[in-house]
Amino acid sequence: MSTPNLSVSVLTLAILHAFAAPAFAANDAADAADPQAQSMAEVVVTASKAPAAKRASVGGFSDAPLLQTPASVTVISQKDMQDLQIRNLSDAVKLDTSINDAYNAVGYAEQFSIRGFKLDNNSSYRKDGVAIPGDTQIPLENKERIEVLKGLAGLQAGVAAPGGVVDFIVKRPTAAPLRTVTVETRERGTLYGAVDLGGRLEDTRFGYRVNVAAERLRSYIKGADGNRKFISGAFDWQISPQALLQIDADYQDKAQATAPGFQLLNNKTLPTGISADAMLNLQPWTRPVETITSNIGLRFQYAFNDDWRATLSANQHSFKRDDYTAFPYGCSAQDLYPGFCGNGDYDVYDYRSLGETKKPLSAQAMIQGKFATGSLRHEFTAGVSTFRRRDRAGLYVYDWAGVSNIYHPQIVDMSTGVQGPVRLVRKDTENSVFVQDIVSLAQNWKLHGGLRHIDVDGYQYVLKADKEIRAKHDFLLPNVSLVYTPLDNVSVYAAYSQGMEHGGTADRKAMNANEELTPSRSKQIELGAKMDVTPDFIVAASLFQIRKGLEFQNAAGYFVREGQAQHRGLELSAQGKASSNLSLGASVTALNSQQSGTGNADLDGKRVPNVPAFKAAVHADYAVQQVAGLSVNGSWEFAGKKAFEYNNTTFVPSYNVFNLGAAWATRIAGTRAVLRASVNNVADKFYWRDVTPESDGYLYPGASRTFKVSAQFDF
Repeated sequence: MSTPNLSVSVLTLAILHAFAAPAFAANDAADAADPQAQSMAEVVVTASKAPAAKRASVGGFSDAPLLQTPASVTVISQKDMQDLQIRNLSDAVKLDTSINDAYNAVGYAEQFSIRGFKLDNNSSYRKDGVAIPGDTQIPLENKERIEVLKGLAGLQAGVAAPGGVVDFIVKRPTAAPLRTVTVETRERGTLYGAVDLGGRLEDTRFGYRVNVAAERLRSYIKGADGNRKFISGAFDWQISPQALLQIDADYQDKAQATAPGFQLLNNKTLPTGISADAMLNLQPWTRPVETITSNIGLRFQYAFNDDWRATLSANQHSFKRDDYTAFPYGCSAQDLYPGFCGNGDYDVYDYRSLGETKKPLSAQAMIQGKFATGSLRHEFTAGVSTFRRRDRAGLYVYDWAGVSNIYHPQIVDMSTGVQGPVRLVRKDTENSVFVQDIVSLAQNWKLHGGLRHIDVDGYQYVLKADKEIRAKHDFLLPNVSLVYTPLDNVSVYAAYSQGMEHGGTADRKAMNANEELTPSRSKQIELGAKMDVTPDFIVAASLFQIRKGLEFQNAAGYFVREGQAQHRGLELSAQGKASSNLSLGASVTALNSQQSGTGNADLDGKRVPNVPAFKAAVHADYAVQQVAGLSVNGSWEFAGKKAFEYNNTTFVPSYNVFNLGAAWATRIAGTRAVLRASVNNVADKFYWRDVTPESDGYLYPGASRTFKVSAQFDF
């Protein structure tokens, strides 16, 4: 498939139009005298008239009202992140009950599931619509908002896990000068500072946005400490009224000791008598996991006229990690693998994987337009995309080092293992062509239809087995939905979609360790309804069914895809200003997940692990009229019991968590300031937040009671 040629053609055409535009005429008066120049469409950098939390682009190929989007979408705005003192994605998604932790260890990569399906770190995370890896904490300082598409994203994103995608929208230059400084501290001594600068140059065709942050990390888990440094810049050039060039770059260096999870005692019972701040990776020779990441992004937009425009976007990502962990696994004294000893003893393994790198390149070119065929009005999109992935790693060290205890930690010696040389272990090229047409059938009816064709050419070198695997696959992914708007503020929709995801990778202890399964197809049916109760308050409901192949480690120790995982669920949400003084956010998810067709009675009919059948969350923020600038807030999170293993032998109990906070907007020495304070897990409740079956299963406690205070200054 020669998709890059179309990409070049679209880009060439748009650039020729851009530099031939009347805006480059030497005399502005001549432009003013030209009626054609006066009537041409413009591409400008301005905020949408609708609130950011009511619009998103992740559900399609352009920014659109959530009310008109036939999918379940969550938007977390910059204001939400400021008001809730959110510094990472783990905090950002807590109030969306369809999103759960999935092997989300403190100090390591943040990992999640949506609708019960774990996201793929290589394809489920996006930056302005193009894929980036999620192998470390993705910085939020330069993000305008976070958009989450829940459910299949085959048309929108191509290769992605069936749970959905998370898109990080980059901050862009502001029309007016912006000067914001934020400082924060937390209970164990975390210190955080950030600067946000934006505006236009004297020549207003050029704009800038610069973000800088530094953080001394002192986790609630004692010993999971580290630091983080971040800088980014985003720049605009309004080449002509029709042409806009945007360039952005960011760099982050994060080093933090990771906190491993617990295993069952005797491989049968949940550990008791432990603290949420217990650290099992606490040996004299352990070091922080150090990750360095960077992005360079480009986006070019050109409006041919009022109805047609072209967009080219690309991003080069760079990732490097040195991974060190004193890894707890099993009990050799009782010949338990997995499982800790009954008295709390566990084997310690020296795990080192140094020099891991990933350098994916993503690019996409689109042309979009509006036209009519008789009485039918069309909103048309066609485009091509490419994703090129190159991963390098060495044969890691994973050697037994000694025995420690969860109640009485012991010092053990580092192993003498030596890592193998770093080499190419993964090389993928994914090319796709996509098309979508949104047809207005009648005043209140719209039909959305789309197709994406994907070619995948993959190479994998399996380190442990010392063998190469080469494979080519192609998929055709349809997406169709019907939207009915009986009232201007109400819509209902029905949607069918298919998705494609890379196969899962076998754990290092599996018989086929480190091998990746072949790509697989998933299918989704969804019904939904949305209503703008007021211009600032939206409610939504969706019913969905997703089916995909079930992946697990079988009794023979091989990681396989056998049978089917079926997830059926109901999502309810409400968000916005319920009154002039009260803002509300509510989310409820009921999920019926079931495994079938494996031929194993221990698995068929059982729930998918690490996902509650019922989850609810409510957040409220109230402006106190009696005190100018004062607001108080609180939230409640509930999760039902969760299965730990695929055979559902062990369940962790349900839990409730309550959080409280307050903010005061005032002036200090004439400078606008917002002072914020919060207490999370007010009751200091112990609970298991993440009970992943991966790596033979680990249990992670939720955070104990934590305090946070911050000050934001707008100059």
